[in-house]
Amino acid sequence: MKRTNSIATRTGDDGTTGLLYGQRIPKDHPQAETVGALDELNAALGLAKAHCPAADRRAELERIQTDLVALMGEMACAESDAARYAESKFAKVDEAALARLDAGVAAIEARSPKFDGWATPGANPHAAALDVARTAARRAERRMVTLRTHGRTVRPMLLQYVNRVSDLLWLMAREAEGA
Repeated sequence: MKRTNSIATRTGDDGTTGLLYGQRIPKDHPQAETVGALDELNAALGLAKAHCPAADRRAELERIQTDLVALMGEMACAESDAARYAESKFAKVDEAALARLDAGVAAIEARSPKFDGWATPGANPHAAALDVARTAARRAERRMVTLRTHGRTVRPMLLQYVNRVSDLLWLMAREAEGA
């Protein structure tokens, strides 16, 4: 029996999922994989935020989460609805969001965090959570590239944004290891 206010709509029981404006795609479609990878990144950022001792860093992670929700919205509409989404009132990741990430990278690099080659995650729960989020960002970036090879337009700035998120998370993790 279907409840009207239930999260369990049962519309996905056939192996499909809905896009933003109502189209259905298979759950293993590259677009569903991309949105899912971005959702995993958002959850991993939530874990890193929960382990973070510094209020300003938690706010920075939360801002990235807010941007990711906007990015997921853009990735969750069909190519045929891209112009409709671009003209919508939905929030969108913009150059200012990318600039915030660049500023975050520059700020940490200015403090000269210590690192030697490859990281070995796990120095503490916060650093480990940041590294999990970083690897989720890299997966999301790969899925976005795959989506482009399947005919879905992805604004280049969005790829830059996710790439920069992973750079920033790597630096945050190295800095957290020294804390």
